Amino acid sequence: MAMFLKNRRFVLASAVAGSLLSPMAAGAATLNVMQTEAPRSMDPGDQTATYTAALLDPMYEGLTKRDPDLSLKPALATEWSSDAAGLVWTFKLRPGVKFHDGTPFDADAVVKNFARHLDTKRGLAASGRLRTFLEGVTAVDPMTVQFKLKTQYPAFLALLATGPCLMVSPAAETAGTIGSKAVGTGPYKLAEYKSGEYVLQTKNIEWWGGAPKGEDEINWTWTPEPSVMNMALQTGDADVVNPFPAAFAQQIKANPDMTLSATDGSAVFWVSLNTKMKPLDDVRVRQALNYATDREGIVKAFMQGFATPANSPLAPVTPGYDKSLAPYSYDVEKAKQLLKEAGYPDGFSMSTIVQEQESRIGELLQAMWAKAGIKLEVRKMEGGVWSKAAFLDPAGKEKDTIGSSIASWSSGVNGADLQFRPLYHSKSASPAGANLGFFSDPKLDELIDKAASTLDEKARNAIYVDAQKLVNEQAPHVLLFTKQDLFATRAGVKGTWVIPGGLIIVKDARK
Repeated sequence: MAMFLKNRRFVLASAVAGSLLSPMAAGAATLNVMQTEAPRSMDPGDQTATYTAALLDPMYEGLTKRDPDLSLKPALATEWSSDAAGLVWTFKLRPGVKFHDGTPFDADAVVKNFARHLDTKRGLAASGRLRTFLEGVTAVDPMTVQFKLKTQYPAFLALLATGPCLMVSPAAETAGTIGSKAVGTGPYKLAEYKSGEYVLQTKNIEWWGGAPKGEDEINWTWTPEPSVMNMALQTGDADVVNPFPAAFAQQIKANPDMTLSATDGSAVFWVSLNTKMKPLDDVRVRQALNYATDREGIVKAFMQGFATPANSPLAPVTPGYDKSLAPYSYDVEKAKQLLKEAGYPDGFSMSTIVQEQESRIGELLQAMWAKAGIKLEVRKMEGGVWSKAAFLDPAGKEKDTIGSSIASWSSGVNGADLQFRPLYHSKSASPAGANLGFFSDPKLDELIDKAASTLDEKARNAIYVDAQKLVNEQAPHVLLFTKQDLFATRAGVKGTWVIPGGLIIVKDARK
C-alpha cells in the first residue's frame, strides 16, 4: 500500500515506490513533478531516456530550442547561416551567458561540448546521433562557431535542441562530476540530487533570459507504481504526473480538480529480439512472434485504449510514416506454421527483460505467445538495472541469456532518422546505440544513410517508406503500439506542455 503526507514540504511514498522524501526551502513555492523512473544521468549527453530529458530540461539549453508550437527558435545561438551546399554552418552565440558554476559560455565551450562526443573513446550514450554526420566544430572568434558536416543532414537544427547538443560546463566535464551534478545554463540549477529519492532544482537568478517564469523550485520524484502516481495527484502531493497511468485516466478526466492532457505521441513500444541468439537469428521465428502478438489486446489491457497498434517502426506523427502498412495480423496458426518451417514445431523458450512500470506488457506477451508454444520468461527490473542489461554487447547478453528487451523509443519531432538510425542501423548495435538486438542489414543501412542526406522531403519520405517495409519484413522487433502522451496536473497548474514522445516541459509552469 502507499501513504502520502499532505504537507507541501514533503512527499512520502511507501516501500512499494521507495522513499520520496525531499526538503523544500521555507516559504518557497514548489512545483512537485512525479515521473515513472529515476534519472539515468545528470549529463544530457550521456543518456537517451525521455523522462530523464524532461528532468534535465530546466537546467540545460542548446543552441536552438523548441517552443510550445514545436517550432525551432534561437536559444544559446542568436542567428545562423549555412553555405550553399548545407555542409558548413555558422552560429553567432548569445553574449553574457554563464554556466551555473560561473564559467563563461563561449565558442570554446561549444567546441569542447562537441569534441567530447566526437571522441570515440568517451562512449557517451548519445554521441552516436552526432558522429554519423558531424565532422568537426571550430571557433571562428570568441562568440562565433562553425560546424562542418560530412553530409547534408535535414534534421541538423532540430538535433541541436536535443540531449547530446545541450551545453554542459566544460569545467564540470573536466572535473568528471557532470554525471551526478548538473551544470548547465538554464533557468533552473541543481540544488540537490539524492540518488533514488529526489532531484530539487531552484531558480537561476543570473539566467540570461531574465527572471524565470516558473515557481521558485521544481521538485522531481519518481515511482513505477501507477496507483502511487494516481494517489499523489489526488492528494496534491504531486502537481504534475508524467506519464499519467492510463488505468486512471478516465477517473481524472471526470475530476474537476485535475486536468488530463492526451495528445498524439511519437513513442513506439516494441520488443527488441536478440538476432545473435538462436532461434531469433531466423527471420521466420521473428515473424512468428509478430503473428503471435495481439496488439489490439495489449492496447486495450495495458493502455485502456490510449494507444494505436503499431504497423510500422515509425509513429503516425513522424514525417514519412506509411499508414497503409498492415504486415502482421494476430494469427496464432500462422505463427505455429512459421515455427514449424523454422524447425521448432513444439515451440521454444526465451527470455525478455522489462522495466517494472511496463512489466504488464511482458505478462500479456507471455500469455499470448504460449498459445503458439513459446515459453517466455519475463524478468522485471528497476530502470537503472534494466538499462545496464539492455545495453550489453552480444557476449554479455549471451552470458545472461537475454533473448529480448521490452522498451520504447521516440524521435519526438526531430525526424525519422532519429528513429531508424539508433534502433536499426548496424553501427548502432548496443552498447554503441539502441539497436539492442544487434540487427544488421546492409540494404537497410543504405536506405537510412541515403534518406538522412536527402534534402527533398518527398524523396526522403519515399525512402523511409521502403525502410519501413524492410523492417517489417525482417522483423528485428515485435512492434507493439504507439501510445498517446498522457500527463495530468492539478487544475490550477498552467504553462505545462509536452513534446511528442512524452518529454514534458515544466520550467514555465505556475500553480
